[in-house]
This record gives sequence, structure tokens and C-alpha cells, in this order.
Amino acid sequence: MNEPKRILCYGDSNTWGFIPGTQFHRYEPKERWTTILQKSLGNNFEVIVEGLNGRTITSEDPRPNMIGRNGSTYLVPCLDSHDPLDLVIVMLGTTELKEMFHNTPEHVGETLEKYFVKVILNKKSQFRDTIPKLCIISPPIVNEKTEFASQLFKGAAEKSRKLNMIYKNIAERNKCHFIDAKNIDVGTDGIHLTKKGHKELAEIILKEIKSILL
Repeated sequence: MNEPKRILCYGDSNTWGFIPGTQFHRYEPKERWTTILQKSLGNNFEVIVEGLNGRTITSEDPRPNMIGRNGSTYLVPCLDSHDPLDLVIVMLGTTELKEMFHNTPEHVGETLEKYFVKVILNKKSQFRDTIPKLCIISPPIVNEKTEFASQLFKGAAEKSRKLNMIYKNIAERNKCHFIDAKNIDVGTDGIHLTKKGHKELAEIILKEIKSILL
């Protein structure tokens, strides 16, 4: 019997399943894109969820309740913990656009490429002679017209639009896969996916996985 293909989903609150406009309430498992994806793929695949609220690419969040949000510091231990992996899906960047981090979209792209893309594409399995494939997802466009986003993500709408092309170019340059999620439906806070958005994202990812692993 063949082992199931293993897919690691590494992301922030939109991978965790944050319900828009709430105080850290989470969608039911069946409503999250990762669970929808697992159900669609079936038993020949294992979808591993590594979503964390407020996860960045490299920025350090100074708030005492946001320890460990720098995604780059946990990446290698995470890859080793779930080794062997057939595919890694990375959807990060939105948190980096918070006004307090003062990041340009170009800087976000540079750090993603250096600390994620290069690392993953050179991370040989400890148990077999393979390196996981990589799929980068450009996050949805931030809706600054909402009260939440206008306070924490000033200027992020235009920056998130630019990230889409930057991420696409990174994927092409590194010969990895890319998913454009800029138009996925976000909710009342302008950041987090609606139930419809989770379903839409799962459908897009499912189609891409079939071209990568099937």
C-alpha cells in the first residue's frame, strides 16, 4: 500500500481559520479551506495544518501576547517535524503589511524568497532522497475600507496588490508553483476569509495540487 502524499500548509490566521470580525473565534473544522481540501483529496493525501494567528515572514511582533510569530524561525523545525513532505503550501505576507512593521511589498517579497522559498527548495528529506515541491499563494487584497483594517493596515491595500505580482515573479524565478488568491472573498474586517472564501480557496488549491502531485 502506498503512503499518502503529505502536504504542509504553512500560514497565518487565514490558514488557522479566523472568523472575520471576531475576538479570535475559529471556523468549525469542516468550514476551513484545509479541511475542505483534505476531504476533496481523500485518503491518498494527508493535509497538515500549520496556521498561526499573526504569523509573519520575519518581523518580530513586540506585543507580549504575540511571542513566536516570526515564521522563519519555526520553518525548519516544522519541516523536520513533518518530514517527509511532498508539497509545502505557503500563504504568508498579510501580517507583514501592518503599519507598525513599515514594510514595503518589495521587502516582503525579498524576505519570503530568502527565508522560505530558498530554504524549502533546498530542504532534503531526512528519510528519503527527495525535496518537497513548493506552492506560493499570494494573499487576498486587504480591504482598507473596514474599521479593523483601516486602523492596523493603513496603506496595505495597494501593497497587497503589488505582492501578487512580486510573488508570481518569485515563483517563476525559482521554478515553483503559484496561486493567485488576491480576489478571494474577505469578511467584515477586510483581512480574514469568509466561509465562501475558504471554499473558493480550497477549490483553487485542489486544482493546482492535481497538476503538481497527480
